[in-house]
Amino acid sequence: MSLDVSPLFRALTVKGMTLRNRIVMPPMVVLRGLTTADGVEWYGVRARGGVALVIVEATAVDLFGSELTAETLRPLVGAIHEGGALAAIQLFPTRRGWTAHPAQLDTAGIARMLDAYELAARTCVAAGFDGVEPHGAHGYLLNQFFSPRQNKRQDEYGGSLENRARMALEVVAATRHGLGNDRILLYRHTPVGVEYGVEESLGLAERLVGAGVDILDISPASDQVPADLAAPFRRFGVPVIGVNEMDNVERALEALNLGRADLIAVGRGLIADPEWPNKVREGRFYEVVKCVKCDLKCFGNLDKDVAVECAQWR
Repeated sequence: MSLDVSPLFRALTVKGMTLRNRIVMPPMVVLRGLTTADGVEWYGVRARGGVALVIVEATAVDLFGSELTAETLRPLVGAIHEGGALAAIQLFPTRRGWTAHPAQLDTAGIARMLDAYELAARTCVAAGFDGVEPHGAHGYLLNQFFSPRQNKRQDEYGGSLENRARMALEVVAATRHGLGNDRILLYRHTPVGVEYGVEESLGLAERLVGAGVDILDISPASDQVPADLAAPFRRFGVPVIGVNEMDNVERALEALNLGRADLIAVGRGLIADPEWPNKVREGRFYEVVKCVKCDLKCFGNLDKDVAVECAQWR
């Protein structure tokens, strides 16, 4: 295979921090723990594999300050930094397996959640993380607040686009307050959801960037056109992450070369082969252990509540 992969390996500076290339490891729950030796090694190996940014898996905000402290998280951050990558973590409103819905939160409950986001961000700063990412995608709670079908509230959090965007914006404000101004704030959003489309999502994104978001993480995308749903969000002047089968090098290059995304996220491909970035950079394409999308030991293990592995491992 003869490809010019240099667009994948151009540096990008965000908030004064340099990402060594355009490859992001997205947040994937792997059930190895964030403070265990196994969990620290998992993320460290993938940082050493050559990604620019590691986003640690979705983590409930109410765990910070109790189960997760700056002291207990520092080994994880250290392993990622030692591997040459920037370290971020995705902040999730509830614990794994817990359910929540916009109608279940009263004003006091919303206030407690916002306080939890702020504390989580402060803890992450103290631990050395370079950024955090509130999870506002894939039909989870913050995404439900934005969905006109799922959010039937009659107060200032429901109804109009401005009201349905309010929860996301308040989470961003609380997170930025805890994070300070010198760390990267990402936000993950699904551009097309339950009874909303790209135009309303663009309205949200404009507000998010105005509130201090530094990177827009847009998921998912279509199978046909790499990063097609990410492309419209580049108009706001902040880097945009494109997703979906980006371990296919041609797709990743198309997304970057045609200006549909600034960064590409490789998920299951990095489970299968942590060295994917290094091998691609060095032209060792045929050495890559490829994800075949069998879902046997990634999603399959998640369904069994055991640590994620890969059926392609030998």
